[in-house]
Amino acid sequence: MADMVTPEGLREMKKRHPGVPVVTYVNSSAAVKAESDICCTSANAVRVVNSVEAPEVILVPDRNLGRYIAEHTDKVCHFWEGYCPTHERLTATDVQRSKEEHPDAVFMAHPECAPEVLALADHICSTSGMYDYVRTSPAKKFIVGTEAGILYRLRRENPQKEFVLPTSRLICPNMKLTSLEDVLHCLHSMAPEITVPAEIREKARISLDRMLAVPRD
Repeated sequence: MADMVTPEGLREMKKRHPGVPVVTYVNSSAAVKAESDICCTSANAVRVVNSVEAPEVILVPDRNLGRYIAEHTDKVCHFWEGYCPTHERLTATDVQRSKEEHPDAVFMAHPECAPEVLALADHICSTSGMYDYVRTSPAKKFIVGTEAGILYRLRRENPQKEFVLPTSRLICPNMKLTSLEDVLHCLHSMAPEITVPAEIREKARISLDRMLAVPRD
């Protein structure tokens, strides 16, 4: 998803909507954050957008998260047409089939899912929100509409509950690129080192600091 938007492309979009603040999802490059006014996560996106003192916002880069936000704000929202390839693979047909096979299950969906999938959800929330929701819900079975890696912690924290993936396609290859062996190698060698130019780093930090300053509910 992060590769679907460039700072050059974002600057062009800002020209088409002069003066409109940019709210950028944290799954983005530092260079794109540097072109933004404030960042957000999937958990705080609506809160962040509603904190912006402007009648319009540009939402970057996830169009699905953007459309979800638009349903929960009075602001005019302009979407960048990016998306999460993994969540995009989950279809309404997948969900409907899972609901038929598990009629007693609650369907949780991540807001990066397509609108037609979110329309079928019993509960829409971020990854961290799913952990909290399952922990407090009286339900015993859940259809999980997000990346498969979440199942490990869900099962560990809730051994008495059952979790179902609506499709085997909910695996993100990018999230699987880093292995435990890679982490061990980095700890031993302290390499590779990643640096961000100061002019990008300092501007990107402003958008992150603004996000962190938004009061919690």
